[in-house]
Amino acid sequence: MKTLIILAGGASSRMKSSQASANVTAAEVAAANASAKCLIVLEGDKRPVLDYLIKQAAKAGVERVVLLTGFYNAAFKQWYNDAEFNQNILGVQIDFAIQRIPEGRDKPHGTADALQQALEQLPELKEQEFLVSNSDNLYDKTAIKALLETEASNAFIAYDRAGLDFAEEKIARFALCRLGPNNELLEIVEKPQQALMHSYRDQAGTLRVSMNIFKFHGQDIYPYLVSCQEHPQRKERELPSALMNMIHQGGISLQGIPFKQHVPDLTTKEDIALFRARLRTT
Repeated sequence: MKTLIILAGGASSRMKSSQASANVTAAEVAAANASAKCLIVLEGDKRPVLDYLIKQAAKAGVERVVLLTGFYNAAFKQWYNDAEFNQNILGVQIDFAIQRIPEGRDKPHGTADALQQALEQLPELKEQEFLVSNSDNLYDKTAIKALLETEASNAFIAYDRAGLDFAEEKIARFALCRLGPNNELLEIVEKPQQALMHSYRDQAGTLRVSMNIFKFHGQDIYPYLVSCQEHPQRKERELPSALMNMIHQGGISLQGIPFKQHVPDLTTKEDIALFRARLRTT
């Protein structure tokens, strides 16, 4: 069964602490402050924005979605616990996994920890290929389909930085990817120095970024999720660190699939109106 794990266990702290623009409705602000950002219901809609991603995944050929949520997931189950609706309307089977917060912490321990917990709760995935994505980006079905159809067991969409329709200061926060001659991932770097930007261009002169949509084989990535160390500054166990260990320590390649298209994103309340406008014109 073609499976997509959607990471939805984050605290949405940046969304909740951000200020809203005049184009965001009071109802949208209230939803952003009250729940996970992927559960925001946009003006004129009756269901959460997460539906858009799930439907794109279904159109691409995904058959099963695993929602990796926090321990308190009643809001997710309110929307996604109806198996008949999920299959007939959204087009997929939906299962749940929970990212528990370790003792001594007050928030989740990062994306590598999230994926590790998902595989331990659904151990069949340790022996299968599956996709992983954020919950707050609207990936197009063509990108999801490209990951499903690639022969590589481990891959990611390597987006052309110039194709992302964001403000420059937002794009500058995205991690750059250095690709090899066959588009294999060599390095992911957060906020590289401007003077070094040229060294991250691929053979076509393009700067590539990851928008956190991957394909993995469970037996390849799982050991590196378990061994992933906490980032010294951000104090989280992060998926990019685990996959770089998989590449450099395990000798397992992660294939980059070049793409040039915008990926609507929900990070702050200012993004809500942009997200809504983009959906209404696509």
